[in-house]
Amino acid sequence: MFIIKAIEFLGSLFRRPVEEVGQLIILFFSTLKWLLRPPLDIRNTFRQMLEIGVNSLPVVLITAIFTGMVLALQSYTGFKRFGAESLVGSVVALSMTRELGPVLTALIVTGRAGAAMAAELGTMRVTEQIDALETLATNPVKYLVVPRVTSGFIMLPSLAVVADIIGIIGGYFVTVMIFGASPTQYMKMTWDFLEMQDIYNGLIKSGFFGGILSLISCYKGFYTKGGAEGVGRATTGAVVLSSMAILISDYFLSAWLFK
Repeated sequence: MFIIKAIEFLGSLFRRPVEEVGQLIILFFSTLKWLLRPPLDIRNTFRQMLEIGVNSLPVVLITAIFTGMVLALQSYTGFKRFGAESLVGSVVALSMTRELGPVLTALIVTGRAGAAMAAELGTMRVTEQIDALETLATNPVKYLVVPRVTSGFIMLPSLAVVADIIGIIGGYFVTVMIFGASPTQYMKMTWDFLEMQDIYNGLIKSGFFGGILSLISCYKGFYTKGGAEGVGRATTGAVVLSSMAILISDYFLSAWLFK
């Protein structure tokens, strides 16, 4: 009797996570199927690109410039102990392009656009608007999910490029303007050690992150239950789960791309 109850308890613990993973995989393949089927809703896709990319630009710029400034500040004060101040430009450039630019951009967009996706789709689910689309013979995955996932996949690398440039500029400001280092040396060390592969791999990571955060956010909103309270849970869950998935996948992508 005790063993049966223990098995039932363990099953109840794992049942919900397994169901969620299964639903997420089904949504992923359904999205992929409808993505490859023309026509693509260009108008809706551009509207989502505006929401995910352009409207997230201000917060990405602020995050990137202060990240570059803090990175330069800490690197300069640390390297000064070893007489290696000239390497600050290289450290800032490599850190921003390979890691901090893609990851921080994805986390910021998750908190802003990902939460909005989950809340919007969740509201549509609890108010039966998604059911109305199915009644009108409109596939909700193609109409609602595909444009958002496509936009996330396209716009995250674009935002990461902006974050990389602004972060390097922020590092330049601290190193040159505040600490009085040579601007020529800063730029020379940046270009000497930075390779195009570092930039390309960072953009590949950003594309993956954009697909991950948009797919998870859409999933949480698409399968919302429980009225207004459920929308709140879906929004919180979308941000938490997307952030965790980004950080976990970052390790595996880094191990694959930068080996």
